Amino acid sequence: MNGSFDLQSIHPDLRALIWFAIFVAASLLIRLLTSKTLLRLVRHTKNDLDDRIVAGIRGPVGITVILIGAIYAANQSSLPDNLALISGRFIKTLLIAIWALTTLRIGNMVIVQMGTSQDPYSFFKPRIQPIMLMLLKMLVVGATTYFIFKAWNADISGWLASAGIIGIAVGFAAKDTLANLFSGVFIMADAPYQIGDYIVLDGQERGRVTHIGLRSTRLLTREDVEIIVPNAVISNSKIINESGGPYEKFRVRIEVSVAYGSDIDKVRTHLMRIAESTEEVEKDPFPRVRFRRLGDSGLDFNLLVWVAKPEMRGSMVDVLLSAIYKDFQASQIEIPYPKRDVYLHHVDDNET
Repeated sequence: MNGSFDLQSIHPDLRALIWFAIFVAASLLIRLLTSKTLLRLVRHTKNDLDDRIVAGIRGPVGITVILIGAIYAANQSSLPDNLALISGRFIKTLLIAIWALTTLRIGNMVIVQMGTSQDPYSFFKPRIQPIMLMLLKMLVVGATTYFIFKAWNADISGWLASAGIIGIAVGFAAKDTLANLFSGVFIMADAPYQIGDYIVLDGQERGRVTHIGLRSTRLLTREDVEIIVPNAVISNSKIINESGGPYEKFRVRIEVSVAYGSDIDKVRTHLMRIAESTEEVEKDPFPRVRFRRLGDSGLDFNLLVWVAKPEMRGSMVDVLLSAIYKDFQASQIEIPYPKRDVYLHHVDDNET
């Protein structure tokens, strides 16, 4: 005897108890260090997400250390090998369940926090959160099931092969549905349009978006006809969002032609007065008149005005054209019509 303490010389159950006590002490020390260092550091950040993450993993980390100590103590004790093996597998299953729940809780916090970002190009928008949470749950449940089977040394290769074959069969059978589903997810994430926006598709379908689903998008036209467009079609189309940009206001272009010889300053004055006196025309941005070209039959002008919403375009064209026609008639400003000069060449009978 040299006076040194040897754990191997004491009873296995007492040795197991000592090791378990060591792991419990380590767990308490880790929790203490976390409280003294990490929590103080993360309190100085801009948001409280990291505070909640650190607080959320403190408990699982401490429990993990204790349960690892329990596995090690069981192996050091006088328990039969089979009983120690089974108890170790039960503890591993408990550890997997604890960390699965922790992952779900932390993932939920991250997704919700990212959804509050003010960045318009952020992927994690509030409307995409339910989908992201569902995907997170599916991944966690799948991974948890796999690791639990591994903890019990179960052979799942046959199940995985069967699942792969079934997945391929389902993919071929529902490829169009899956294409619409994934397109719907990306539309919600990328947000090329939102509910209430006026959009125009490649096929010239134009309407207000009333619903964005996982399979299709619904548009309500000015004729009160609902158009249901598969998301896969929209994802491969050029989309014009008339409600996009810095504001929803929409510019209306009125093309006007006056006869050659007309006073262009007078035409400008009359067009501006008509625009400014029309109640539905927005004052900001202010109306504009542009002299565009010397046309074949007259002088071509554009009256540019803004309205509050894109759906007001048709009614505004009607109002302005009616006012322009009446004003030009009263002011004797001629609106030309196409003219052609025809020259008749006489052919002598002797030449034929």
